Amino acid sequence: MDVHQPARGNVLVVDDDNDVRDALTAILEDEGYQVTSVANGLDALNYLRAALPPCLILLDLMMPVMDGWLFRTTQMRDPALASIPVVVLSAFSNVPRLVANLNVADYIQKPVELETLLTTVERYCG
Repeated sequence: MDVHQPARGNVLVVDDDNDVRDALTAILEDEGYQVTSVANGLDALNYLRAALPPCLILLDLMMPVMDGWLFRTTQMRDPALASIPVVVLSAFSNVPRLVANLNVADYIQKPVELETLLTTVERYCG
């Protein structure tokens, strides 16, 4: 990150794939965002309940321990967490149908295109 560039919002990345988490973290930090990354929905809930809310959650659906569907359902039921926008990142071809009941802000198809990622994060954290 450029030391002259002010810090932007905090983004929470929730994905069980280390490479995906590391890549998303590096890209977003290079753009000036603060990034926290966790490997599953349970870790995400624990983080959210202990920290200041992020401006955005980037959420994978398929994860061990607690998947994205259960995370989002639990998040929506918690008044302190429900308003944090969630963007689903998924390799599924029918993502809009899969997340229709999750009230997510948006979704991004994997593999993630850089411009799409940055535009989407900017929309919620800019």
